[in-house]
Amino acid sequence: MKKILKDLPAKAKEKHAENRKYFAKLRKKPPKRLDYLMRELHEAEFERTDCLSCANCCKTTGPLFMNADVERIAKHFKLKPQQFILEYLQIDEDNDYVLQQVPCTFLDADNFCSIYDVRPKACREFPHTDRKKFHQISNLTLKNVAICPAAFNIVEEMKKVVNSKR
Repeated sequence: MKKILKDLPAKAKEKHAENRKYFAKLRKKPPKRLDYLMRELHEAEFERTDCLSCANCCKTTGPLFMNADVERIAKHFKLKPQQFILEYLQIDEDNDYVLQQVPCTFLDADNFCSIYDVRPKACREFPHTDRKKFHQISNLTLKNVAICPAAFNIVEEMKKVVNSKR
């Protein structure tokens, strides 16, 4: 996994222009069954991929925390939401709540999440490759393929499958 993670940024950068052009076309005319295909590719990839051997998302980026996330996690810690915010979060340039530091405070040495059952929605949905209207989140996907080896593989497979059906 270390070699995969070491090589991933360069591989993603190499594919970035190609992917950007591909997603631009996809946004204009998405295949009818794209969301169904993405769910299938997502599920197949995550049968092969063990996130606990990677956790690169938790080590290199932080999720956005929505108000519902803050309330749920604060309750888990038996804190008032404002206490949780003061201890763990900050407001970014987009006025969103994000972690004060990366790697994630809640990631332990074995890549387990100490708040897994109450983790933020952004963490539950990462890398967002099985979302409805997938073609609308291409900018996010372009970022995620440089972070998540599974997302990279899913996008590469999607391009093969969609191109073979056109």
